[in-house]
Amino acid sequence: MAEKIPTTMTAIEITEPGGPLVLKPGKRGVPEPKPGELLVQVRAAGVNRPDVLQRQGHYPPPAGASDIPGLEIAGDVIAVGEGVTRFRIGERVTALVAGGGYAQYCVVHETNALPIPAGYGFIEAAAIPETYFTVWHNVFERGGLQSGETFLVHGGSSGIGTTAIQLAKAFGATVITTAGSDEKCQACLKLGADHAINYRNEDFVEAVKEATGGKGVNLILDMVGGDYTGRNYEAAALDGRIVQIAFLNGAKATADISKLMVKRLTHTGSTLRNRLVEFKAGIARELELKVWPLLVERRVAPVIDMVYPLHEAWRAHERIEDGHHIGKIVLDVS
Repeated sequence: MAEKIPTTMTAIEITEPGGPLVLKPGKRGVPEPKPGELLVQVRAAGVNRPDVLQRQGHYPPPAGASDIPGLEIAGDVIAVGEGVTRFRIGERVTALVAGGGYAQYCVVHETNALPIPAGYGFIEAAAIPETYFTVWHNVFERGGLQSGETFLVHGGSSGIGTTAIQLAKAFGATVITTAGSDEKCQACLKLGADHAINYRNEDFVEAVKEATGGKGVNLILDMVGGDYTGRNYEAAALDGRIVQIAFLNGAKATADISKLMVKRLTHTGSTLRNRLVEFKAGIARELELKVWPLLVERRVAPVIDMVYPLHEAWRAHERIEDGHHIGKIVLDVS
């Protein structure tokens, strides 16, 4: 490892399970890249709801992953492990990691890193990996969204939602979304959604049926769970698909499964953090081939809500928990 690399770094630690204030800066050793890995000097790190769950004690990191929170980073490659062939020292990358993002240095397998798209700075680049990997896999690979289909994404103003709206539109779908205020609905429409439903004063099932002439939607991306489960079955079209990626309203639900049978629905789901490096590498290849050109052309782009310095990670968590954000929250590590 090069002499200029320090032996210790500042990282945000979860001192105990609890509220945002349990996030405190601490000193950790700088990790060394193993074979196939990059050591990245982190310039910015994305903040995501799984980080909040980890802080609360509900989402422990996978075996072998850092206990430091943070699932996406952008920065400079400053050292490489044995066998690395794709990236060289000095190159700028954005990467999906299983943990360790809220720190000055982070390691990642080279196959889970991608070059920062031309024209993007570190802040924007750090807001790409977690949502774009998640949306690509769950909407296009698992959900099988096709051009000409109708797509419903709940929580359209979230990081996942803003990404899903843009990608679905870019690939030819009609997009319907739900959001919790008129302001958020307007933001979704501005991003390209065809219909935005304020779930606080509209029944999304009825609104979806009206928007689709009673047919329902072909694909639903749901991060709400709970009582949305049965309502999603109502809103889905014949042979519709529902992909579950979170359950903010609870993991248990009561639903009329006869709808599942009569409509021939498919209800699936997935998590990404604990998947193998090789699996995430496959998503990375697809993104670089099919989505990176759209990012460069700005046909799609991350929506940045707020940026906080690393030592104020607790404020970023307060922001994501208060529910007022539109798009992504990022930590400036530079």
